Amino acid sequence: MTKNSTKTITCRRIYEEASPRDGVRVLVDRIWPRGVRKEDAHLDEWLQDVAPSTDLRHWFAHRPERFSEFRRRYQNELQNPERQQAVAHLREIAEHDGLTLLTATRDVEHSQAAVLALVLTDVD
Repeated sequence: MTKNSTKTITCRRIYEEASPRDGVRVLVDRIWPRGVRKEDAHLDEWLQDVAPSTDLRHWFAHRPERFSEFRRRYQNELQNPERQQAVAHLREIAEHDGLTLLTATRDVEHSQAAVLALVLTDVD
């Protein structure tokens, strides 16, 4: 969990049971997670525009030794104007409600959700 004054952002696997403490639940994966029925996901939003590009996702392949470089490349991708709109939208949610970034990734600490949480709580 990341907390920055008025912002509380949590990263979780979509396969975990929803909690009342989740606040707004947003899936930040580009593709829909296997084995999850949309009606069982308890999502408020699926924000594909903020997910890493397919090329970056394939290169990273969830290999922890590539995470540092993945984080750098993904943060660069987030500078794209289309993605900046999605980031601003998530910041607004986080400032008013709790925000849970959901991903299907097994290693949440080495995921786009973790990078996104850091970007969202970064004070300029």
